Amino acid sequence: MIATLNPLDGAAEFLDWLRARFQVIILSDTFYEFAGPLMAQLGYPTLLCHKLTVDSKGMVTDYNLRQANPKRQAVCAFKTLYYRTIAVGDSYNDTTMLAEADVGILFHAPDNVIAQFPQFPAVHTYADLKQEFLKSSVRELTL
Repeated sequence: MIATLNPLDGAAEFLDWLRARFQVIILSDTFYEFAGPLMAQLGYPTLLCHKLTVDSKGMVTDYNLRQANPKRQAVCAFKTLYYRTIAVGDSYNDTTMLAEADVGILFHAPDNVIAQFPQFPAVHTYADLKQEFLKSSVRELTL
């Protein structure tokens, strides 16, 4: 079923634009087994997520979370390597990552998340998201 899904309109083009300008890593709460078909359509970007245990009949028997609060922990790890991070998310499960990043941006977030986290700019189009990245990278160069 997942293999029948397509990325959001404009996602592949945005990801290509982003990869030409930044190092890109996708942090997700999904599982590699689910994400594979979509990652293929996006040119196999680097993805950090969780893993399922599947038996010899192809049945899911367990799930294996990489670690607690994995998105935030990944940003913490990048910071120990002296990387500047820009994080993008759309929901409550992303807010600790957004807060830990040097720049956090809400993208296509529901109104209740936007209202509860006004410290993060909220955008709804890829064009506006590009502008947020460009503003962040210019700020980095002028610090």
